Amino acid sequence: MEGMREFLETGVISAGRMRAVEENAALLGLSSLRMMESAGRALVDTILTYNPSRVLILCGKGNNGGDGMVAARYLQHLDAVDVVYPDSGQMTPEAAVQASLLGHCPVALHPVRCAADVEPLLRVFDEADLIVDAMLGTGASGAVREPLATLVALANKSPVPVVAVDIPTPGIRAARIVSFHRPKVEGADVVDIGIPLEAEVCTGPGDLALLPARAPGAHKGAGGEVLVVGGGPYQGAPYIAAMGALRAGADIVRIASPAYIPMPDLIYERLEGDVITNDHLETILGLVGRADVVVCGMGLGRASHDVVLAVAEAAEKAVFDADALARPLPAAKETIYTPHAGEFARMTGAEPPVDLVPRARSVKAAATAGTILLKGPVDVVSDGKRVRFNRTGTPAMTTGGTGDLLAGMAGALFCHLPAFEAACIAAYANGRAGMRAAEERGCGMLATDMLDFIPRELFGRGTPG
Repeated sequence: MEGMREFLETGVISAGRMRAVEENAALLGLSSLRMMESAGRALVDTILTYNPSRVLILCGKGNNGGDGMVAARYLQHLDAVDVVYPDSGQMTPEAAVQASLLGHCPVALHPVRCAADVEPLLRVFDEADLIVDAMLGTGASGAVREPLATLVALANKSPVPVVAVDIPTPGIRAARIVSFHRPKVEGADVVDIGIPLEAEVCTGPGDLALLPARAPGAHKGAGGEVLVVGGGPYQGAPYIAAMGALRAGADIVRIASPAYIPMPDLIYERLEGDVITNDHLETILGLVGRADVVVCGMGLGRASHDVVLAVAEAAEKAVFDADALARPLPAAKETIYTPHAGEFARMTGAEPPVDLVPRARSVKAAATAGTILLKGPVDVVSDGKRVRFNRTGTPAMTTGGTGDLLAGMAGALFCHLPAFEAACIAAYANGRAGMRAAEERGCGMLATDMLDFIPRELFGRGTPG
C-alpha cells in the first residue's frame, strides 16, 4: 500500500460505494462492530463541543442508529441521555448489540411503535440541550414514516442544535452533519474511523454489491445483449469472450466472425471470407444497432482496423481488446479498453512502468477516451479521474484466453453499470475465477476452466483469496 494514498478518492461518496468500502474493510478484518464503535466515539467528540448536560439521541433500527447508541454509551456520564428508537421491525445485528449494551448503562431508553408513543416524550425534547439525528443516514429512501416522521417534526420545533449522523434524515433541520470516512453530503464534517487504505483503492467483494439485482419478473434480454466482433486469423478468442459475457449475466450474445465454432448458447452471425473487411460493415453495423454493448478485437488480426473504427463510431458502449487496440484508437460514446502491457504501449506509444505507483499514473494519464483496464500481476483500472487496483488472479492465468474472457465479462457488466465500475468488477471476478480454477487444475488450467466459476464469484458473493 506504500505510495498509494494519492489514489484515494475525495469528495462526496455515494451510499452504494460506501457500503462497498465498508464490506471490503470488514473482509480485511475490520468488523462492522469495530467501525461502529469508532464512528460513535468520533460522534461524541463533536457532541461534546456543545458542552451539553442533557442529550437526546433519535435512533433508527439500522447501523446509523447503532452509531447513535454507541455515542449514548460514551455519554453516560452526562446528567441525562435519552435514546428514542423504533420498537417495531428487526434491528441490524450490530445495532441490536449496541441496544443490548445500553441496557447496562444509566441511559433512558424509549422504544416507540407509532406517533402516539412519542407524545409522552415531549418533556424529553423540551429538556434536551442537544438532539442527535441517527435515524436513517445512508439507508434513507422515500418518505419518512411514523414514528420517525413525528420525531422529525418535534426535533424541528426544538430550539436546540441538531447534529445529524452521516446524512440528515429527510425533512430534519441539522445544524451540523458528521460523516464517517468520507462526506455523504456537501458541507459535512468528516471524521476518520480507521478504514484501511486497501478497502478503497483495491477491488474487493464489497464491489459486487453494486451489481443490480435481476427483477423477479425479468424477461428474456433483461440481462443485456452483447455483440462480439472478432476472429479471422484466430478462431477461438471471440468465442471465449462470448462465453465470458454469457457467464457474467448477459442474456443474449451474438458473435460476428468469419470463423464458426458450433456453440449452441451463442447466436452466430456468419461473415463470409477469412478476414473481417469493409464488405461486412453493413451486416456488422446492423448488429451494433441492436446490441447494448459491443466487444471487439479478439482474434481479429491487424487488417481490420477500419472496421473497428466504424464499429466504434456507431456503438453506444464498447469494449476494445487485443487487435482493436491500435492507433488511431477506437472510441465509442462510452468505452472500456482492456490492454496488456504490450497493447498499452501500442495504444499510447510508451511501455507502462513496472513499479505500481508510476504504472497507475501512466494509466490514469492515458485514460482520456474511456476507461482503461491494464492487465498484469496487479491490474490497474482508471477512467482518467479515479484509479483502482485489482490483486486477484494467479500466475496460472498466463494461459491464452483469460484476457478474452475478461473482455467478455466486462461487456456483460457494462450493460448495466458505468464503465469504470464494470471494469473493476470484471477484473476482480475474473481473477477470482482464475484462482478457483487453478486450485483444481494448477498451471495446466485453461481459460475455459474458469467459466463455471464466474457466476459463483459474481452472483454468489465469493470470499477473497
